Amino acid sequence: MSYQQARWVEPLIFELSKPGRVGWTLPEKPRERINVPKELLREKLELPELSEPEVVRHYTRLSQMNYSVDSGFYPLGSCTMKYNPKVCEELAALEAASYIHPHQAEETVQGALELIYRLERCLAEIAGVARVSLQPSAGAHGEFVAMLVTRAYHKSKRDDKRNQVIVPDSAHGTNPASAAMAGYEVVTVPSNARGRVDLNALKATVSERTAALMLTNPNTLGLFEDQIIN
Repeated sequence: MSYQQARWVEPLIFELSKPGRVGWTLPEKPRERINVPKELLREKLELPELSEPEVVRHYTRLSQMNYSVDSGFYPLGSCTMKYNPKVCEELAALEAASYIHPHQAEETVQGALELIYRLERCLAEIAGVARVSLQPSAGAHGEFVAMLVTRAYHKSKRDDKRNQVIVPDSAHGTNPASAAMAGYEVVTVPSNARGRVDLNALKATVSERTAALMLTNPNTLGLFEDQIIN
């Protein structure tokens, strides 16, 4: 199966601008004059002037020239750009989910708390761990939290010599960055000819200074690390 992307000869949006064109305007409303110090005044923004349909067509053409998860296979295994079932998007957009406020009364969010608890239990069972945190709000945030948990674990064991984290050379760039932000020295382990972690190289890299192996499965190449148990 081959994928043919659209090819548009699309100018920059500034090149499409015509003086006086607008998408929509807000009604004039009298407002109190505020004397802003001259040094704080902003210069007028040089924004392009286009109608709404022109803006929509411009960005739609640009999007059609991109490879997307809706139009083709996307193997990246360590990030969030995966195919999300449309029903999940619909559920996430429900007011009962999207309008929840952190300061709501506890009795009004029991349904949401139940969903969070069930998800936490499912992920813990799949991963084979006792507990899972849903506090991180993004992939890299989750990596960083995992590194902080790792550091806290070794600190609880009074083991301060483990200051290295092993990261595969195929890892997404946020992996070593998260480890470094958590205060660890990053040690890179090479991949083998199959695109997986080279076990012999890994064994040679592990030492008494190793705090963790940071690994995503499937890896960033979209390949399942089939020797993960080893």
